[in-house]
Amino acid sequence: MTNPATASISLDEGQRWRAFWVCVSVAALTILDLSKVNVALPSIEHALGADSTQLQIVVSGYVLMFGLALVPFGRLGDQRSRKTLFLIGLSLFLVTSIVCAVAPTIEVLIVGRLVQGLAAGIQMPQVIGTIQQIFVGTQRGRAFGLFGATIGIATAIGPTFGGLMIALGGAQDGWRWIFWINVPLCALVIAGVLGVLPRTRRSTPGRVHLDPVGLVLLALTILTLMWPFLLTTGAPTDDPRRWWTLVLFVVFVAAFTGWERRYAASGRAPLVPFSLFSISSFRNGTLVITTYFTAIPAMFLLTTLFLQIGVGTEPVFAGMVSIGFAVASAITAWFGGTLVARFGRPLVVWGLAVVLVSIVALAIVASTVPAGAVEYAMAAVMIVAGAGAGFVVAPNQTLTLADIPTREGGLAGSVGQLGQRVGTAVGTAIGLSLFYSTVYRQQSLDHRGLEVFHEAYAYGMVAVGVFVALALLIGVLDLNARRHAPEDLDTH
Repeated sequence: MTNPATASISLDEGQRWRAFWVCVSVAALTILDLSKVNVALPSIEHALGADSTQLQIVVSGYVLMFGLALVPFGRLGDQRSRKTLFLIGLSLFLVTSIVCAVAPTIEVLIVGRLVQGLAAGIQMPQVIGTIQQIFVGTQRGRAFGLFGATIGIATAIGPTFGGLMIALGGAQDGWRWIFWINVPLCALVIAGVLGVLPRTRRSTPGRVHLDPVGLVLLALTILTLMWPFLLTTGAPTDDPRRWWTLVLFVVFVAAFTGWERRYAASGRAPLVPFSLFSISSFRNGTLVITTYFTAIPAMFLLTTLFLQIGVGTEPVFAGMVSIGFAVASAITAWFGGTLVARFGRPLVVWGLAVVLVSIVALAIVASTVPAGAVEYAMAAVMIVAGAGAGFVVAPNQTLTLADIPTREGGLAGSVGQLGQRVGTAVGTAIGLSLFYSTVYRQQSLDHRGLEVFHEAYAYGMVAVGVFVALALLIGVLDLNARRHAPEDLDTH
């Protein structure tokens, strides 16, 4: 009997891996823009006169639109041509990168970033859906291992890449180079999609089923959840009324859940089949990666801000602190993708434990090592953190999708990515709020110098540590539940 999670198309070995590397290039391009812009915020503030709320929207607005697009375009990719959606998303990403690069005002930059996030959300579900569809068994673990390595590298190398662009372009306009570089990169990836990516799915006859009411309710649910965090900067001017939107979030999530259950009961295909969450591997894996991504982007951003604003490190060198994380996570993600079929969830748990210890070490190093040496000490700790991180993302991705039917691979992957994007927005907002509120409070008390940033960084990293600890707890609970029923990934 054929397992529903097996690949549904026939490609030879070479075709599979060529298609895979095109997909990985798309993922790297979209994830890179999540982190490389962070290092440019001081330059954007200086060049365009942006306030703290506008800078927060430049970062988190991209994440918001990314998240809003994931589920509907994941569903659309499962029903229609993923190759076509790749081309639409990449073309839009290219155009919006040009808009951001030439933006004369902060308002134009914000609009460009919002639409750029939409383009990213169109592309990413197709990446995961294609990998889920064309690989099976241990090869799928290997593919997700490489995918996880790419995500780790793109996330960690982003600040270095952004800092390099600023160094080349100058303090005033270097941030524009961060967006200009997307143009040739997008062109190369589009060429790869056209020339290499095979048609992995025939369009389903008839009209597209997207559950329009469910789509609107889901969008409102995501928007009301993320909105107060998008406007959280830690500045005294933050409007406390923004938190009232969480009341609307509760209303919309109840309405969305009720509608989807009723829609499914009528025999139609809901936007998000809640039956997916009855699969424990998917449910627990999604919770683990959501809480993990609530922490890690915030860790990179806080470290970059501490080094740039507190220590006075140049942007390119502040970004280089995370290079060791990228290299180490790439190496261990490769091994993790191979070993997950043998070890399963314990691999993820041990990886999370290493990351948690590293976060504590980063906070201690930042507070105890003097300026001039702290960058090197933090870079060393980042290597250890990266080694643990490689055993988290790739193996968890494999475990999460192991029991998901291929026909729902794009949607299931989109739900997981949505969790990551929401987590990123929430974690970044909390981390930034703790960091900047501490800075504002201490400076209002006439406290000056690096000690202020020691305290601010420590408070921000407490939040990071709490979220990683929560991910570790979920992993341990899942591990205990499965102790007497080990997964056999080779059958999937």
